Amino acid sequence: MYATVGDEIQVHGRTVGAAEQRAEILEVRGPDGSPPYVVRFADGHEALLYPGPDCEIHNE
Repeated sequence: MYATVGDEIQVHGRTVGAAEQRAEILEVRGPDGSPPYVVRFADGHEALLYPGPDCEIHNE
């Protein structure tokens, strides 16, 4: 997985009925665009994210 600051990451719901979440990548801490990422979700909270197979990067 490769991302840059400003890209969007989409986390798919893991259970039936769970909503997808989108977050903006604020910081890339891994080498050459690899995880972990510091992200800001739509509700304003920030987190350190190690994306799993349920995540997609959308390059802007």
